[in-house]
Amino acid sequence: MELKRALVGQFRAGLAMLRECVERCPDDLWESVVDKPPRTFWRIAYHAAFYTEFYLGQEHTGFEAWEKHVNHAIMTFAEEGEELPPEGTLYSQSELVEYIDLLSDRMSEIVERLDLDSPESGFPWYPNFAKLDHVLLTLRHLGVHVGQLQELLFGRGIEPAWISRR
Repeated sequence: MELKRALVGQFRAGLAMLRECVERCPDDLWESVVDKPPRTFWRIAYHAAFYTEFYLGQEHTGFEAWEKHVNHAIMTFAEEGEELPPEGTLYSQSELVEYIDLLSDRMSEIVERLDLDSPESGFPWYPNFAKLDHVLLTLRHLGVHVGQLQELLFGRGIEPAWISRR
C-alpha cells in the first residue's frame, strides 16, 4: 500500500529530526527547564518518541513500552502548583538516541500492522476518530515537538537539518 510506505518514510524522517535534536543538544540544555509550565529538553524529546510509538498501536491495550520506560517520564507539564516528578534527568542523550533508533528501525513493521480503514482510533480519549486520522494526528504531534526542540537549539545558534524523507 502506497499510503503505508509514505507514512513509514514520514515517521522515520520525523524521528531522524528528533534524533538530531537530541544529539546536538548542549549538556546544559538537556536537563534545564526550558519554558512554563516547567519542561525540560529531555522530557519533551522522550514524550515525543514515546507517544509516537504508543499511538501507532492499533489500540491502547496491550502496549509494551520500551524496557527503560518510566511512566512519569512522559509528562511534559504539571498542573499549576505541581512539580514534575522526579527532579533530575531520567535518560541520557545516548539512551534516548537508542530508543529513537529502535523505534525508527521498527517503523515498517509497526505501520504494516495498522488497520488504516478502522473507523475508531483505538484510544477511548479519541472517540469517533478514525485510525487514519489518529495516525496523521500522531505525525503532527511528533512534528510539533521536533519544532519545539529545534527552536530551543536555534536559540543556541545550532541549526538542525530539515529531513524530508527517510
